[in-house]
Amino acid sequence: MTYVGNKADLRVVGTRPIRPDGADKVTGRAAFGADMTMPGMIWAKVKRSPHAHARIASIDTSKASQLPGVKAVVIAADFPNIASEEAFVGEGPMNFRDLSRNCMARDKVLYDGHAVAAVAAISDAICDAAIDLIDVQYEVLPHVIDVEEAMQPDAPLLHEDLFTQGMAEKPSNPSNVAKRVHFQLGDPEVGFREADVIVEGKYDTAPVHQAYIEPHACVVSYGSDGQCYVWSSSQGQFMVRAYCAKLLGIELSSIRAIPAEIGGGFGGKTLVYLEPVALALSKKSGRPVKMVMTRDEVFRATGPTSGGTIEVKIGARKDGTITGAQATLKYQAGAFPGSPVQPGCMTCFAMYDLKNVAITGFDVVSNRPKVAAYRAPGAPISTFATESVMDEIARKIGMDPIEFRLKNAARDGTKAAYGPTFNNIGYVETLEAAKKHPNYQVPLGPNQGRGVASGFWFNIGGESSGAVHIAEDGTAVVISGNPDIGGSRASMAMMAAEVLGIAVEKCRPIVADTASVGFSHLTGGSRVTFATGMAVTQAAQKVVEILKQRAALIWDIPAEAVEWKDGAAYPAGQNAGSFDPLTLPEIAMKAGRTAARSAPSRASTRRAPDRASPRISATSRSIPRPARRRCCATRPCRTSAAPSTPATSRGRCKAAPCRASVGRSTRSTSTASPA
Repeated sequence: MTYVGNKADLRVVGTRPIRPDGADKVTGRAAFGADMTMPGMIWAKVKRSPHAHARIASIDTSKASQLPGVKAVVIAADFPNIASEEAFVGEGPMNFRDLSRNCMARDKVLYDGHAVAAVAAISDAICDAAIDLIDVQYEVLPHVIDVEEAMQPDAPLLHEDLFTQGMAEKPSNPSNVAKRVHFQLGDPEVGFREADVIVEGKYDTAPVHQAYIEPHACVVSYGSDGQCYVWSSSQGQFMVRAYCAKLLGIELSSIRAIPAEIGGGFGGKTLVYLEPVALALSKKSGRPVKMVMTRDEVFRATGPTSGGTIEVKIGARKDGTITGAQATLKYQAGAFPGSPVQPGCMTCFAMYDLKNVAITGFDVVSNRPKVAAYRAPGAPISTFATESVMDEIARKIGMDPIEFRLKNAARDGTKAAYGPTFNNIGYVETLEAAKKHPNYQVPLGPNQGRGVASGFWFNIGGESSGAVHIAEDGTAVVISGNPDIGGSRASMAMMAAEVLGIAVEKCRPIVADTASVGFSHLTGGSRVTFATGMAVTQAAQKVVEILKQRAALIWDIPAEAVEWKDGAAYPAGQNAGSFDPLTLPEIAMKAGRTAARSAPSRASTRRAPDRASPRISATSRSIPRPARRRCCATRPCRTSAAPSTPATSRGRCKAAPCRASVGRSTRSTSTASPA
């Protein structure tokens, strides 16, 4: 693989071409989840609970089923009753039983808006009428939505089988605390005794929804032969396929998940709500089904980020040296376990080189919608508290807030409380750049202030697949498996163009469906440009090698005597011969005559018989180590170690069927074929 060390050598990367998806989006031609239609398609809607916590005494769907125009009605009994099992499929561990019961309530409803039934009919109006005819009898139960109240022993219990993980001994009684996480270096109490000033603070954050413009939407078809098609707006078509297969008992190969354009996600579309329900309705009705959430449903039934309560205590000497720090994080998980409390703990103090530090986190369920990822999940919540205390200490000791952070900044060799020793962390450079910025020197006027805060984040690695195909005219099709929620198609095209040595306008990027590209982990965790870009770059590099082989065959010289630059093949020196350069279009035009012929080696010039071949292509699959980190918001940085896999809530975490988890070692597999 070729790495360019000098920015001056880059011809495409770093420029600002027109985004390949831009024209369709500004002209309204881009097809989002709700834009798909199919012959014979019917519509579907969900009946949702009006209670935050209630036992389902009975559900009578008979009147709804008999309404003219209704084609199918489903409730929890129409789905497999899944045992507790977890896998790393989305942006964090997910319990399949919890996901199934979040898509359709079984036995109890756990939040206002929880789905209890769904109807498919020939029109939206008939769906609405049928929903009203479904009779659900509830036994209303006490509910709890505050995180600290939910942790109390006498709080209303959401799950009778939930026992706190991470304790020294397994608790004898269930509770709403799903997990305890703890990281520690040294002894904070020793550090506090050495401090000249100690500041403590308690901070509360509310759940905040991602508020993507496009609501959740899908169109699905369950064929009579068992083959399923799912068109939806999500952050990962392979995630959609895996969840639907598991929740409905379908083989992965029987589901083709096709990514639509996505109107915003920010982490909120890394799990499913509608797709399994729509498939169940399609199977029952024998018709394609469309489901689109209303904005009210998005807010009532889909995951915001966690709200939380964070307690931080930091001690420092008068010279600004931090002697001890500790934090307690209590995160709302919503109705089912799985808040981002572990990354919150990992990032809480990661910006600083601390010898005595302890962080404890609690994952707490409550009668709210199940939380979902939201831009660096967990980190802004804990960082808000940490940085507030840091600023207060700086004021108390009379030190500039950037100088205070510089004095305690994480550097190369700093060991983080959660395990890794940082390498090339880059934090000091970001602080120095901020300090030198002209805006930091501008005098403040009356009633003005200047805020300073630092943050830390890591990406999650994960598998990515990419392919590059050369057409007969020398243009390239760049295929990846990650939905584009931030310009990744442009990034993939630019990286491929850089390696191939052609204009980016000659590269057409495509986000392929699950049957057309190798497995790719979802778009999330700040991973796609790095991980998928690596796969695409490797595929483009293999294409270059194939192009060099084809040029060698045309010139009748060894392949190692050919070099590639500026989108063309050249003889590598005078000894290779005197030939005019062969451009990529010229080589592609002759692909059918060079596909199955062996380039001569230095010892032999024998050729195999000619056989026509339609294209030049290469694929690559990459699993990069999740080693890139971010400190502050101003530049990427890296560390030598990966975060540990987040602890799961119930059951043991299993990698299948996604085959990707945080903290796995780097490995890559790829194939390349001249055919």
